[in-house]
Amino acid sequence: MSATRVVIFAKAPVAGLAKTRLIPLLGAEGAARLAADMLEATVAHAIDAGHGQPLLCVTPDRDDPAWLGLVPAGVAVCNQGPGDLGQRMSAAARRLIEAGERVVLIGTDCPALDGAALSAAAARLDTHDAVIIPAEDGGYVLLGLKRFHPSLFADLAWSTDQVAGETMARIAALGWSLFVGEPLRDVDEPGDLGLVGW
Repeated sequence: MSATRVVIFAKAPVAGLAKTRLIPLLGAEGAARLAADMLEATVAHAIDAGHGQPLLCVTPDRDDPAWLGLVPAGVAVCNQGPGDLGQRMSAAARRLIEAGERVVLIGTDCPALDGAALSAAAARLDTHDAVIIPAEDGGYVLLGLKRFHPSLFADLAWSTDQVAGETMARIAALGWSLFVGEPLRDVDEPGDLGLVGW
């Protein structure tokens, strides 16, 4: 059985860069503090999942001063690289899957993705080609893959309510087996905060 890598995509939790849609409620510094807390919690959950060292894919690049003192312990780090979110996720998934690993791709916005949830998603890859956990807003909070195809990431309207449905349709078109988890809420807008306990 191939190893499964939890891959976390994250922006540096600095004022004005992270969680910008929450700035009207929290202010730039408050939004950055929340982003830092969510990053730390996500890394802890990924470690708790018990699938080896998580990979943190960062933007801006790892050597940017924005990351000084902010990279949590216990993770490997790589740069997200150029392109839109789809191109960056595609590059990471292709690299790891072609190296013989399975991947569980997540962001830092969903507190419900604890270690048990991540481990359960990884286990679904024993019997499915792909796993998706939709977000309540129509995106997704997790995509697990043991096979790679670029169509899963190309020309998607990211940050819209079409992302999960379109991704599932593309997986179906490939003829892959897919496990769909129960939708979860992520934290994007001010109204999300109280609903997830942040």
